Amino acid sequence: MNKAFVKESDHDDDDDLGPEAVALPQGSKNYMTRSGYQRLRAELAHLMNEERPNVVQVVSWAASNGDRSENGDYIYGKKRLREIDRRIRFLTKRLEAAEVVDPALQPNRDQVFFGATVLYCDKAGTDHRVTIVGVDEADPLNGMISWISPVARALLKAREGDTITLRTPAGLDELDILEVIYPEPA
Repeated sequence: MNKAFVKESDHDDDDDLGPEAVALPQGSKNYMTRSGYQRLRAELAHLMNEERPNVVQVVSWAASNGDRSENGDYIYGKKRLREIDRRIRFLTKRLEAAEVVDPALQPNRDQVFFGATVLYCDKAGTDHRVTIVGVDEADPLNGMISWISPVARALLKAREGDTITLRTPAGLDELDILEVIYPEPA
């Protein structure tokens, strides 16, 4: 069938980033904490040294069974291999572009920069504690927000006692900075 009639490209791996990837702002660096960098390296090592070889072994076994067109192990294995390879390419690119920042070495510890943990109060009186981290280590439900998020951008360069304005879809919100914390140098 002519490719003009199907939604496929010559390169299935054009979408290396995948749906979970957050695009970095044009011209910016991929800042991340040392622990975030180590987590990504550990995931890459696990994929390359354990998961991929196991799937290759299953695919090889399934291929040796004969008819591949209706062989579920073979079809699923090949699909899983593509997913693993895509993730490996993504992790490799992100790690190559990573700029590891140690927040414990921050000289201006009274001001909000990358790696800071900030306690703030919104105008509804609710306290929030967030840590500003890299885009690949963000976990908003656990208080880890990306440095490119609107909240982090509003907090950057603020000091304890400052009141800053955050633009939200619901309108403007005022945030009172209660505390700025950095990890202690080792």
